Amino acid sequence: MKTFVTFIIPVRHQDNSKNWGLLKANLTQTIASIAAQTNKNWRAVIVANEGADLPDVPDGFEIVRVNFPPNLMHDAQGNDKEVFYDAFRIDKGRRVLKGMLHARETAFYMIVDDDDFVSNGLVEFVSQNITANGWKINEGYIWGDGGNLLFIHHDFANFCGTSLIIRSDLYHLPDSFESATDEYIKTMLGSHVRIGQILAAKGTPLASLPFRGAVYRIGHAGAHSKSPKFINLYFFNKYLILRPHKLLRNLFNLRFVDGAFKKKYFGAT
Repeated sequence: MKTFVTFIIPVRHQDNSKNWGLLKANLTQTIASIAAQTNKNWRAVIVANEGADLPDVPDGFEIVRVNFPPNLMHDAQGNDKEVFYDAFRIDKGRRVLKGMLHARETAFYMIVDDDDFVSNGLVEFVSQNITANGWKINEGYIWGDGGNLLFIHHDFANFCGTSLIIRSDLYHLPDSFESATDEYIKTMLGSHVRIGQILAAKGTPLASLPFRGAVYRIGHAGAHSKSPKFINLYFFNKYLILRPHKLLRNLFNLRFVDGAFKKKYFGAT
């Protein structure tokens, strides 16, 4: 029997991290989140450069080492945003491709950023819906790193890269890494927004996951997206202060980090 879900975790080059100790600590928490799945028919592949200091991993995890150069656009802030984003898509996408080619025998893939969290019920849900095309996590949580508050985001799949579970055959993986084009890597593997649009256009749309399937960690110094602080993003900014009805709506979407939440998403015992 195929593995129900293989989680692919691409890790950036060491030279693109300002604080590798923080990245490693966050990755350790992401690993604990994935390892807490209630259905154990899963596999996880971490893709990282040779020489990268990684945490110890539990059963179910494998590490694939690569020799990709650092992303030279990682900290660039030029006028051409598309060039800037494409550099990220290529860097992330080729790491994802290495991981997927390493673990072809799986029913579904889920790409997980190395600082995010997933629901412990994902694999069990997939096991009960094994013929589906896959799912978008349209509703998920935003968490300010280390804080006690969560925000329910209702357009999560367009905000966070840890938001898609896709049937493996829909990726149409190439026979080898070398035969993959840059366009394929950017659109199918490096962009969580583009692939959803492509699959819908091909008549294989992704459904909406019927529960909050992931947590996007924001506001820490090593965040991929240079995300702002939680409280500034959803409450203390000029746009919201001038629109009190939207500020009130945000307040209704707040939740507390309690024990049940930690068990479901953080892998806490």
